[in-house]
Amino acid sequence: MAANPPKIKISTAANERLQKLKTTFETKYGEAPLFFACAPGRVNLIGEHIDYCGYSVLPMAIEQNILAAVSLNNSGKVQLANTNPQYKDFTVSCSEAIAIDRDNPKWHYYFLCGVKGIQEKFGIAPLAGMSCVVDGTIPPSSGLSSSSALVCCAGLVTMEANQKSTSKVALAEICAKCERYIGTEGGGMDQSISFLAEKGTAKLIEFQPLRATDVKLPDGAVFVISNCCVEMNKAASSHFNIRVVECRIATKVLAQAKALDSSKLLKLAQVQTELGASLEEMLGLVEEVLHPEPYSREEICRVLGITSDQFSTELLSANTQHVTHFKLHQRAKHVYGEAARVLKFKSVCDSEPAGSVRLLGDLMNQSHASCRDMYECSCPELDQLVDICLRSGAVGSRLTGAGWGGCAVSMVPSEKVEAFLQAVREAYYLPDPRRAAMEKQSLFVSKPGGGAAIFLEE
Repeated sequence: MAANPPKIKISTAANERLQKLKTTFETKYGEAPLFFACAPGRVNLIGEHIDYCGYSVLPMAIEQNILAAVSLNNSGKVQLANTNPQYKDFTVSCSEAIAIDRDNPKWHYYFLCGVKGIQEKFGIAPLAGMSCVVDGTIPPSSGLSSSSALVCCAGLVTMEANQKSTSKVALAEICAKCERYIGTEGGGMDQSISFLAEKGTAKLIEFQPLRATDVKLPDGAVFVISNCCVEMNKAASSHFNIRVVECRIATKVLAQAKALDSSKLLKLAQVQTELGASLEEMLGLVEEVLHPEPYSREEICRVLGITSDQFSTELLSANTQHVTHFKLHQRAKHVYGEAARVLKFKSVCDSEPAGSVRLLGDLMNQSHASCRDMYECSCPELDQLVDICLRSGAVGSRLTGAGWGGCAVSMVPSEKVEAFLQAVREAYYLPDPRRAAMEKQSLFVSKPGGGAAIFLEE
């Protein structure tokens, strides 16, 4: 695997989407683009809400992506436009500090996260003037990482335009950090797979240090993505960050119970490492230490020996200051159980035992149940869609992405795919006019795609 994002020579005339984007760019700016940058979305096969706890995840890139056409300009500005008319044009000066309004998560702020991340990493002042037109085929707020792909694409664009170079791993780490400017405290899975993906293989993504290992998916089954058509914007709501905070507090309480120095520990994986325990033993510790009833702020302060002010400033994020009760037992139980399921999933893929498709399906089903019941990140429409997928012939089906809406991913035996698609279409999409209108881009077979790249015209 090459260390840096590839630069690929292409003929735009041979690619309808690139040709269309090039024409749009020329109409908008009166010149041809200098280069194109592309970053894929992803589907997470298993390992939900555990990357920010320090645990490995198992995603693959999808064919849907964010594509940008770019030229340099002498205006001293970054000019942004989008092929989708609902996303308005935006211009920012190259000489001013880039400001990102986390209370107003518009599309261009995600792009500016990537610009700012590269600018700060390389100390670029002032930035090169750029004209960009962005085109996306990832359904927004669907749990397929449209926002992170936009951040990654912007990072790649900014690096190329300012003649900088760094590895895919470094880029993934930069983009994971800079997406936090918009207020989402993610763990780095989305950015990592966007840069490190390779065609034909899923990846086990591990953190600290970041590395990606090929995972060969079993023959005889395909993965189908289906969108429940409920949108959830992570940056615009506090659901996601509340879970991050609950896991952070659970980390401190478990560490305290085992007489560890909790001041240095922020992630559940760190407690396991410090104790040298197995995931099974960590699940036992959760049962022993954390009670299933929600914890109040007062109880947490008492257990950790901290003041109410320390609690607010050291443990909560900006958009979770209002939360009064925290479900530590349920969240920690999901994380340690899900971390174990990821390792089992990879082990089955590697060893290919008899009935491996069924074994993987069972792990996906267990994952969805835990996301629904322990992490409470599903929604009625997702649960209904998962049930329909299982009744329609999937051996495993689960929510993918943050949840609270978005997509399910289902593992379907190859010979049942056409019947499966038709059954899901009839049971979930066609009875509802709004879903029926979205069905074409909401239900599709996905194969592992390649990672982010620069395209140069031949």
